[in-house]
Amino acid sequence: MTLADRWLLPDGMKEMLPPRARQVEMMRRRVLDLYDCWGYDLVMPPLAEHLESLLTGVGRDLEMKTFKLTDQVSGHTLGVRADMTPQVARIDAHRLRTEGPSRLCYCGSVLHTRPGNMLASRNPLQLGAELYGHAGLDSDVEVISLMLETLRTVDVKGPVSLDLGHVGVFSELMQEAALAGEEQDRFIDMLQRKALPEIGSFVAGLDLAEGVAEKLLALPRLNGGVEVLQRARELFAGSESILAALTYIEQVAQRVESRYPATDLYFDLGELRGYHYHTGVVFAAYSPHFGQALAKGGRYDRIGEDFGRARPATGFSADLKTLLEVALAMPEIDRSAVLVPATEEQDLLAAIADLRQAGVRVVQMLGGEVVPGCCDRQLVLKDGQWVVETR
Repeated sequence: MTLADRWLLPDGMKEMLPPRARQVEMMRRRVLDLYDCWGYDLVMPPLAEHLESLLTGVGRDLEMKTFKLTDQVSGHTLGVRADMTPQVARIDAHRLRTEGPSRLCYCGSVLHTRPGNMLASRNPLQLGAELYGHAGLDSDVEVISLMLETLRTVDVKGPVSLDLGHVGVFSELMQEAALAGEEQDRFIDMLQRKALPEIGSFVAGLDLAEGVAEKLLALPRLNGGVEVLQRARELFAGSESILAALTYIEQVAQRVESRYPATDLYFDLGELRGYHYHTGVVFAAYSPHFGQALAKGGRYDRIGEDFGRARPATGFSADLKTLLEVALAMPEIDRSAVLVPATEEQDLLAAIADLRQAGVRVVQMLGGEVVPGCCDRQLVLKDGQWVVETR
């Protein structure tokens, strides 16, 4: 690395400068206040912890994204968090041990060894909310509603669309097709890419029971409006578990639509984001002004098993910095300030303290400092009193 390169940030790492950093912080506070109004308690997990804990349960999919290091105190392997969800699950299971529903929220920096996509940062500011201890329609609808309220609070450019799916459809199909291990992983990869020719060749090479091939070939095409659910019901008429999943998705959609009629609903039964840990409905919010999901989540009822306390759970997360990139307007910031002279007079110091206590930005001159351009007012002594005047 050359001397000049030392000052460059690693690829994918981003920093925030004034006034952007202040705007992000203002929105962070606004969103966390929203979560508080919904009854969600803030938690602040550490930036790093034992690798085994970070990669437990929901965290298994994160191993390749997680930076690893050796703890100089214990010699144990630590991980720098790539996702706060496993940490919050650990807190619910071991630190809080709440009986009944537990609502938790968070906002903090995470670090990725590689970006999730071409548009992604490797150091997102992850925010999210998790609801533990309740399995069913009410909690899923609440979390989806809070996700949509988050986008409304940030004032994301619309129209916002909600993508709904259910991993139970895919799980049941895998059982019918007796696909597991490497074969299942190959099919998941092709399905996520919607690689129809590859899927056709792959399915043709399988020894499948009658009708199963048709279902596998149809899965990547089961996306679109609400009519997709009816098509799926006809295709999977003999599977009670899949029909139950379809009914569940429809009920979620109906309740969300009644709350947010302006939100476009889209159904994708081949969506497998987080398949290895999600257990039910999965969802994501999109805007036509951004090429990836703005926020995403789902149900993961086995989240607490590896922590020794199985609890149903549902939640979502987003990158606050990404949300602000597609916001209609950034929070307004008043950078004007009151200029005061460089002196230690007690009356002046008291006047400065009073102004700052009232939320006024005050800049006291340093010896030999050029007058800052942000100061549009000044504190002057008149008739023995310090008063604010326009400069």
